[in-house]
Amino acid sequence: MKIAANLSLLFTELALIERVVAARAAGFDGVEIQFPYEVPAIRLQEALHAAGMPLVLINLPAGDLMAGGPGLAAVPARQAEFDAALQEALTYAAMVRPACVNVLPGRLAEGLSREQALATLVDNLRRTADAFAVLGIRVLVEAINPLDMPGFLINTPEDLDALLRAVNHPNLAAQYDLYHMARQGIDPVAGIELLAGRIGHVQFADCPGRGEPGSGRLDFVAALAALERGGYAGWLGAEYRPGAEGTRASLAWLAAWHSLA
Repeated sequence: MKIAANLSLLFTELALIERVVAARAAGFDGVEIQFPYEVPAIRLQEALHAAGMPLVLINLPAGDLMAGGPGLAAVPARQAEFDAALQEALTYAAMVRPACVNVLPGRLAEGLSREQALATLVDNLRRTADAFAVLGIRVLVEAINPLDMPGFLINTPEDLDALLRAVNHPNLAAQYDLYHMARQGIDPVAGIELLAGRIGHVQFADCPGRGEPGSGRLDFVAALAALERGGYAGWLGAEYRPGAEGTRASLAWLAAWHSLA
């Protein structure tokens, strides 16, 4: 069981580069970063190499998504912006070599039908999967719950299943987040069973609260067992929000999870 620290949410009292070393010292096996582009790729590469930490995942730039906008991947009028984001991610990834790159579908844009948005998303995912295949980097697409992110286009395992079938590309897989499933009342185990064999990365946080494992009611034992039954052998990304005492105080679960390996 390989566990990555999401450096966009963990160790945030430190500068981003310094979080790589902190994650290694805390006992994580690798790191993931939502949007690392503020740091020059060469500096991140050097920090990863010095710490001996693999970079598991980054996201494609998503425009205004995190500020409440629709993002880029499913908006026909923003095709040029998406193309620029794809090129930026390709250039960055060629240096830092993440195992995976995640494309966030975004929100349904005003005045756009769901069918139009999905058609644009399918085309952009196919093009992205083609482009990153040249680098040997896997492309992922993620479902996010509509309570935390209203209007998000892809929410459920069924949404992911339909999207993967529509794109039908060998270099595209699901990014499956246990928290986002539980947050909307979906049994994470059922989603794992539906998507078995097509999950390329797993993220987690407890629910409710999006804190560390043990802070909520999510049945991680059942979820991890379902992943094992489904043949998943990839990374688990810790993408949770630590409490007021900080990341280090939230890591009691980590040694126990490693002991399950």
